[in-house]
Amino acid sequence: MLVRSASSRQALPLRRLASPSAPQLLQRCAFLGQPQPCAAASTRGILTASPVLRPWRRKRSFGALLGFERRLGTALDEVRQHDEIPFQVLRNEPPSSYLSQQYGSQLYHLKPFNAADPLVVMEPSENRMSQRINNYGVPGDIDEMLSIFDACVHVGRLDRAALVLKRFANMRVLTGEEAMELHNRYLRERLAQIRDNPAAHKADDIHSWFEMRIRAKSLPYTTETLAYLIKAALLTAEDARLQRLVERYMGMLPPESALEYLFDFLDDVFEERDLARISELCPAYNMPADLLSTIDAEEDNDFSSHPSEDMAEEEHWRPTESTGDVPRVRPTPQKGVGLQSLQSTLSLFEDIPAGRDIASLPLSQRREIQAKLERDCVDAALERWRVENETLQEMGLSTAVSSASLSARVYDWHRALEARLTEELKKIDVSEKASPKAKEDLDRCVYGPFLRQSTPARLAAVTILSALSGLATHGVSNGMTLSYAVTQLSRIVEDDIHAQHASEQPSTKVKGSARNLRIRRAARQQSASESENLAPEKASPSSTIVQHKVHGWPMTIRTKVGAALLSAFIATAKITVVREHPETKVLVSQEQPAFTHAQQLKRGKKIGMLQPNRMVVELMKREPKGHFLARQLPMVVEPKPWTKFDQGGFLEYPTLLVRIKQGERDQKIYTEAAIARGDMDQVLKGLDILGKTAWKINRKLLEVLLTAWNTGEELASLPALDPQVTIPKEPDSSADPLLRRHWIKEVRAAQNVKTGKHSERCFINFQLEIARAFRDQTFYFPHNIDFRGRAYPVPTYLNHMGADHVRGLLLFAKGKPLGESGLRWLKVHLANVFGYDKASLLDRENFALQEIDNIRDSCADPLGGKRWWLQAEDPFQCLATCYELLAALELPDPTKYVSHLPIHQDGTCNGLQHYAALGGDSWGARQVNLEPGDKPADVYSAVAELVNKGIAEDLERNDIFAQCLAGKVNRKVVKQTVMTNVYGVTFVGAKKQIMKQLMALYPNLSTEAGIDFSLMASYIATKVFAALSTMFSGAHDIQTWLGVIGGRVCRALTPEQILQLSDADAVPTTKSGLRSSTVAKKVRAQQKMPLMDLMSKFRSTLIWTTPLRMPVVQPYRKSATRVVQTCLQELVLTAPERDDPVNRRKQLQAFPPNFIHSLDASHMMLSALECDTLGLTFAAVHDSFWTHAADVDAMNGVIRDSFIRIHSENVIGRLAAEFQARYKDSLFLASVYAASPVGQKILAWRKTNDMNMRDELLAERRRQELLASEDPEDVEKGKAMQTAASIFETMAAGDDLIMGDDESDVIRLGSLPTAKQVSSALADTSTDTSTDTATDTTTDMTMDTTADDDGPSSGAVSSENPDDLQEGHEEAELEPPSMESGTAEGENNAVASAHLQKMIGTNLFANAMASSMTAKLKRKSQSHKGLPIWLPLTFPPVPIKGDFDVRRLKGSKYFFS
Repeated sequence: MLVRSASSRQALPLRRLASPSAPQLLQRCAFLGQPQPCAAASTRGILTASPVLRPWRRKRSFGALLGFERRLGTALDEVRQHDEIPFQVLRNEPPSSYLSQQYGSQLYHLKPFNAADPLVVMEPSENRMSQRINNYGVPGDIDEMLSIFDACVHVGRLDRAALVLKRFANMRVLTGEEAMELHNRYLRERLAQIRDNPAAHKADDIHSWFEMRIRAKSLPYTTETLAYLIKAALLTAEDARLQRLVERYMGMLPPESALEYLFDFLDDVFEERDLARISELCPAYNMPADLLSTIDAEEDNDFSSHPSEDMAEEEHWRPTESTGDVPRVRPTPQKGVGLQSLQSTLSLFEDIPAGRDIASLPLSQRREIQAKLERDCVDAALERWRVENETLQEMGLSTAVSSASLSARVYDWHRALEARLTEELKKIDVSEKASPKAKEDLDRCVYGPFLRQSTPARLAAVTILSALSGLATHGVSNGMTLSYAVTQLSRIVEDDIHAQHASEQPSTKVKGSARNLRIRRAARQQSASESENLAPEKASPSSTIVQHKVHGWPMTIRTKVGAALLSAFIATAKITVVREHPETKVLVSQEQPAFTHAQQLKRGKKIGMLQPNRMVVELMKREPKGHFLARQLPMVVEPKPWTKFDQGGFLEYPTLLVRIKQGERDQKIYTEAAIARGDMDQVLKGLDILGKTAWKINRKLLEVLLTAWNTGEELASLPALDPQVTIPKEPDSSADPLLRRHWIKEVRAAQNVKTGKHSERCFINFQLEIARAFRDQTFYFPHNIDFRGRAYPVPTYLNHMGADHVRGLLLFAKGKPLGESGLRWLKVHLANVFGYDKASLLDRENFALQEIDNIRDSCADPLGGKRWWLQAEDPFQCLATCYELLAALELPDPTKYVSHLPIHQDGTCNGLQHYAALGGDSWGARQVNLEPGDKPADVYSAVAELVNKGIAEDLERNDIFAQCLAGKVNRKVVKQTVMTNVYGVTFVGAKKQIMKQLMALYPNLSTEAGIDFSLMASYIATKVFAALSTMFSGAHDIQTWLGVIGGRVCRALTPEQILQLSDADAVPTTKSGLRSSTVAKKVRAQQKMPLMDLMSKFRSTLIWTTPLRMPVVQPYRKSATRVVQTCLQELVLTAPERDDPVNRRKQLQAFPPNFIHSLDASHMMLSALECDTLGLTFAAVHDSFWTHAADVDAMNGVIRDSFIRIHSENVIGRLAAEFQARYKDSLFLASVYAASPVGQKILAWRKTNDMNMRDELLAERRRQELLASEDPEDVEKGKAMQTAASIFETMAAGDDLIMGDDESDVIRLGSLPTAKQVSSALADTSTDTSTDTATDTTTDMTMDTTADDDGPSSGAVSSENPDDLQEGHEEAELEPPSMESGTAEGENNAVASAHLQKMIGTNLFANAMASSMTAKLKRKSQSHKGLPIWLPLTFPPVPIKGDFDVRRLKGSKYFFS
């Protein structure tokens, strides 16, 4: 068994050097103990194994690093796995033909997946090696050191970079290969400086650096190292010294392959004359003269036969179908300074003649325009500020006048801040040279290199834009917290600097690179022929120059950078305030700070705040809001294909493949490893397909929208410019205080409504500006995905996932003739967007013909006619369809009409469709149209019918709720709850959703019945859950199973984590050989670790692989906080780390819905891949798939085939096999009933064994190792060992005595809520501060907003006596299962109804508090019910699947329709 060395196990957080881009891939071995390293998945040559210090040794290939390359001695002992990918394919983006060659199938077919060998990335060590900042201003945190080294090298401050390398050498935390990569980057930049200023003495330090810092330290230098040294000698040395240096370095290369490696560095390091000079100095490496002449001839022939791309493109403009004038967009008064920024950036399109499309330009020109759009946001802001300031100067006014615009004042702020930052850079130079260094000097040494990466002018502009934008977002009157201001500013500065770096890189090869490529190929051929008969005595070093990859800044550096910039902004931004003297009435002016840093007391804590001056508040309320909008526009060229995690989408602006929150690393690391292994080929290709769909603006609808918008009146989804919201009359001061409190709530609700409509209009304002600018253009939406694989367009404002008016504005740029089928689907689409989508397809088709007069009227005069289209469910999409359909019908042959309108095919509650297929529920499958039928089934109506049936049964028992709700529950009441139940809506959320509908439909029902709306909603919610349980019994079992396996994983410790605990027994010694007393005390404390501390070690997040082989990593952890000292104040910030304990409650609540989301994302991607293969234009909004009308039939076949392809496999069985392999050899904390025989036996055993829970854990690990041994004696020893787990295995009857998870907030599909959950839901209503029940309930169905507490009350105990460990355990209040647990559904409903009836007319909040107190007393009285023990991690059997055959949906017309 291979054992990872001690240095490798340290799991250094080298995130900018190795870890995100080079994670350790693990393959679980058959034994407990140390895992086998598979190798690092990296595109960079960094190894974690101990290097063999031979300078001529060739680096391992990329395939070897990924584990795809084996030695001859082991090649016959292994079977190649399906996911092992040839090295050649991984060098660039995998070609689409690769999959068909590898698997003999199309790209849209599912790739074979060995669930027993999942992708596993090594967990980091819990102990992060970090030291204090030294006297030279170099921090001791490895992440920070790497970031500072990056910045210093980029700005040419090699003296500071050298200090970082020296500290790395002293700390001894890098492997040889890791350190050598940093040294090579240092030498590369040093060589660049020598090129700029060559002199004989300039290269002395580079040669001495090699001798003292590389060779003397026995670092494994590479051919890249020697290439830099040889080039430096050629630039500076002469005569005998040059001869000596070149011969010395060339002698370090193997003679038979030196030629090959030297030619590999053409363009990057050497020129042809350099190689000729080397040949003169070392004749043994001379190149034959006839080789270059042959290459020259080939180059001439190739140049004459390949014209340039621009010459092949069309040079003329292509007019579009309409060139009429389009009205401008009426601006909405808003906060901030950004609408003008957007208009300034979009002014590029104003210079284009009307009706001209950029798509007709050569590709190079279109890419240049796109790059300008991505770069323009800061430049546009600077230009606008300058122009407005100069305008005031020309008028003889200054920015001190009260009428000056904010933009004019901002220009003064910018100039002052730019001067301040220029001075700050000078102070940074002084601080770096100072000795000794004060605290301010040390801070400047940390953030200084990062400020140098940009210019003071640009840093000043970004700082101002970020501050104003953040204030506008938070509400300019309220200010914003300092922590948010600093983190937001630093993030934007970091993104801007990375974007500048990307724009600095040349997009094309230098002249002569094609020639040099031929030279390299010829040299390899010659080298191969010369060494054909030579014995391979020495391996050659790698000759590839590693291109450094952009990574994020660590939190401490980011915070210090943001604080330094914000501090300078606060100090320099001034504003002249003019006020009237209260007595003399004379106008008095005074210069005041525009922003102040203050502290406010919030919830007992002092919070730093950034507060704007009142004058700034008034100005920002008059002017539009600021954003970095230019980078959020659609693209005018096809997006860059996705090849890596941060390479794809926009041409220059960095875009991430997966949308992750700041600091989340697990998903990034797993995704990069999957990309390197070739697992993400289909996902990347699917995103490219979505991105290459070309769009254009529907000009007819745009003109209607602009005309309606400019009136300022409300129309459909367009809010009014000045919404009229009724403010209730204030009650008399002598009135009841409760009435006044109620009035305040109503006023606040009215203000929220008005503010919401204003914000919505501001957002639409941006959308219309962008649509107007792009009205004649062909454009594209780059896509990326979230951590579940769901695709989203990157442009924020204008995209096809927008509201009704945005979707109506968008057309496919490419049109297709309708044909008979397309004409039929166009008519069906009209019925769908109108809201007539529950009828049969034939009835929907006839609907269009029946409404032909209304269609004609809508097209002829949409705003002045009968306005029939406004009655539609989606009015603007309905009007767009009317235009398209009428244009076709007016032709002699409507089938010949070339249609551009996207036709939608929507799934029927797509989450339930996946659950019905997984569980094999025949009844549920019929309700979601998986079964063929003459008319579409409606699951919402079916649930409403079952609810009404239950109400009728209760009515026979004279139930008071049934009496007031009989006949009042329709599909609208239950629709939202049914839709969101599959995605994890809580009972509280379900109750709110139903209460909202009841109050809208029957506003007087509560008064008439004398029952609170919340009680009636809770009653209906229990019926809805019961109905879903009946219809989707298989899905309910699957959700329960997912909860069980997820709960066990979240309470498990992996072999690596257990190994870290066991390593605590080894007490290190001092240099004198004596044990350190301090360390020994820490070890003894570790050995006495209580259960609460052990539970904090639960770091195993839930990870699974989608059918497209994308790893999904749930990000829910309990992140710690870190105090960062800044020049403003101490900031306490959340510091997410990979070794943070998981948030078990969020993990469990999110697992079922996220798993379903990953399936529907795979379904969409597979459909996109197949549609592209068939030549179909494709777009999607999750479970709504779009294509041309003529292609709907073809797409429908694809949708069904893809769904069948996914669910024909054993999805749940594969998940179980993957979990068993991924979490193999783990131990989890289970609970048994203390009163059971096995519980009594364990208690008796613990009384005779003085072991704490940590000792029991390590003992069980040892027992499992012995049982897995191949030595029979070890196996017998394992069988003879007695542990709590061995007692359980001997006496327990199975999983029936292991307590289930008591996650009270988790409602499974159709699970009836407990009385405690009902009480909590009612208490939530009673404590609601607003009477507006239209609260956005999406927080109840999303996983990021659930409770974050899983502290001592939920299982954390501190007792060290194992007999007392069960006290306070999370499952302590549960009783052993009995026959009564199988109570009939009707009796459960009756119990719930009776509980609700008791609460009528009572204080709901008081009832909830009493219920909570009763539960606490019950837990205390039953303190010895739960007994924690460590067990090997196993999972219950997969639920038995029902009899539904998913292939039957092939004949369903309404599966998607």
